[in-house]
Amino acid sequence: MQRFLGLLVLVTVCSTLLADDAKVDTSRGDALLRQYFEIETAKVTENCLADIKTLADWEAKKEQYRDQLREMLGLNPWPERTDLNVQVTGAIEQDDFVVEKLHYESSPGLFVTANLYRPKVVTEKLPAVLYVCGHARVNENGISYGNKVGYHHHGCWFARNGYVCLTIDTIQLGEIQGLHHGTFREGMWWWASRGYTPAGVEAWNGIRGLDYLESRPEVDATRIGVTGRSGGGAYSWWVAALDERIKCAVPVAGITSMHNHIVDDCIEGHCDCMFMVNTYQWDFPLLAALVAPRPLLISNTDKDTIFPLEGVLDVHSKVRRIYELYGKPRNLGLHITEGPHKDTQELRAHAFVWLNRFLKGSEEDIAMAAVKMFDPPQLRVFGDLPGNEQVTNVQDWFVPRADAADLPKSADELKQRSAEWVSFLKEKSLRAWPASTGRIAVEKSMGLEFADLGVQVHHFEGQAPYELPLILVSSSQPNVPKNGPVTIHVMDESDWLIATAGLAKRIPRLSQHDEFAIPATTDVNETVVDKFLEDLRSTLKENPSSTIAILPCRGIGPTRWTSDAREQIHIRRRFLLLGQSLDAMRGWDVLQAIRAVKGLRPDSKESITLKVSAGMEVPALLASTVGEPVDAIEFAKLPTSLKEAPALLNALKELDIPQLLLVALGQGTSVEISQSSDEAKAVWENVRSSLKSCGGSAELLQF
Repeated sequence: MQRFLGLLVLVTVCSTLLADDAKVDTSRGDALLRQYFEIETAKVTENCLADIKTLADWEAKKEQYRDQLREMLGLNPWPERTDLNVQVTGAIEQDDFVVEKLHYESSPGLFVTANLYRPKVVTEKLPAVLYVCGHARVNENGISYGNKVGYHHHGCWFARNGYVCLTIDTIQLGEIQGLHHGTFREGMWWWASRGYTPAGVEAWNGIRGLDYLESRPEVDATRIGVTGRSGGGAYSWWVAALDERIKCAVPVAGITSMHNHIVDDCIEGHCDCMFMVNTYQWDFPLLAALVAPRPLLISNTDKDTIFPLEGVLDVHSKVRRIYELYGKPRNLGLHITEGPHKDTQELRAHAFVWLNRFLKGSEEDIAMAAVKMFDPPQLRVFGDLPGNEQVTNVQDWFVPRADAADLPKSADELKQRSAEWVSFLKEKSLRAWPASTGRIAVEKSMGLEFADLGVQVHHFEGQAPYELPLILVSSSQPNVPKNGPVTIHVMDESDWLIATAGLAKRIPRLSQHDEFAIPATTDVNETVVDKFLEDLRSTLKENPSSTIAILPCRGIGPTRWTSDAREQIHIRRRFLLLGQSLDAMRGWDVLQAIRAVKGLRPDSKESITLKVSAGMEVPALLASTVGEPVDAIEFAKLPTSLKEAPALLNALKELDIPQLLLVALGQGTSVEISQSSDEAKAVWENVRSSLKSCGGSAELLQF
């Protein structure tokens, strides 16, 4: 197995002993992470539509895929189709068309501000277009007029050319301004735990917009199309894939490949509305395939840096195969024009051609350009914003969540619900965990003894390309068997720096090895390091047969990657888009470490304890509940909810930390939480009460 080379542990004089990224070379950790993302992206790409060989294959799977998409957008089950409560607040009359200013409620309080464009004279039912807007900020004097204003020239063209067009605002840039940037910049990682994405809200608002168009007397409900650019291109995909009332779709600059997003860094230019919660690890051609065999034009410019040409071509080539299975290749088009990520005349004209062809049966040349005709205040829907709006807090209620206080009340209920919770996590949160037989390869790379301590460094299989170190520290007293209890310390970066500095101080020859190399210029907080050594020696003196195993999960210690704040955000977002989360995959690392310890001591009946550093709580719980139970877990602190903790896909739909804790306790794992607020203690007391009512020992949970 490969060795970990070039680790530099820099210990600064501060209470946490965190290394200064300006001094630490993280190039190896960064390269490993990039390699990991390349491997995982390739898996997603290779699996996309790989099982579809015939039209029968596709027809058998299509509705299953559509249900998966609904789920990944937070729309399964469908929200209730409540009254739209449409209110027209004004109108603008031109010589040849009319603009109605209106709003509707896609769900109670979820207001959608919109402009409806229609010909002034209507003598027959007309085709209609739902126009979904991209990220155009139109804000003057503190008033948001909505991105519908930025794209209003499209609506004007449609109305002047025999269409009814409903142009709708988004929740991020509408007249009522909600959020698209939860993980992008707001630190709301719980969105993923909730199974929430603003993409789902935009899809629902669009689908309810179709309901409204169908209700209009001017509209031929059999001839409705959807189009939009950039963010609107993405929403066009969601709506067209989910709702077959869309008979023709032109998503413009709204899709590319997973490879572009993850490996080529395009994700860094996109907010959360562009992505589903990728539970089923889709690549984007599968989304496009759900439009087949309906007319679909994939439209883009050749110099678009956030939807690169290569990815667009990849999506087109893969979805083309589905259209060919239907025998309808003419229904799929690809339009590439020169230019950057911009709403250009060339993009607009070809969209009009495509919609005319399939909604009007017309092949006439486009004689009229789409031009802007109104000032922002003219298109404003609201004077005063409604006090009962539920747009700005939609992330809190759109996807139903589990009641964290709903705990089992009997042994049978605990057994049944624990099995259901674990099954849910495996299916909805941890699908990216590798398949495993439970046996892993472990290789010893080094062993040294000095005075009262012995140190062995092993490496074990984590997940390619990661091979993680497991440092075993034991007493060096002669004639003492080392088959006693094992404590696996799941360390954060700070504790790792303290531990390696302390061990290298106690056994100077360790500094010759990469895992313990400390530059001579480094200042060491002697007090903190000495306290670590004192505690370590005390533990081993108390039980000389015991072993302390030190574990740095991926991204910590030898595999540490950049600590740049923006890069850290997009690293976590990459995990999410791949249908993973950093904490879930660190849970896999902890599980593999447990298996490594068991593999090194196959005949031992002694206990295994997890001692958990800050930030490693969820990985430790996952490893011991979904993976392999341990005898005890020691937490310094434990968050009471996944809304506080890092992301775990979809988990809050079914459970929260109290339920996960009960699974561990129900398996007989004792849990100690050293520090808890009064509020947290009340939560843990509820867990303890549930455990007692289920026949468990209250002594298993100490706080």
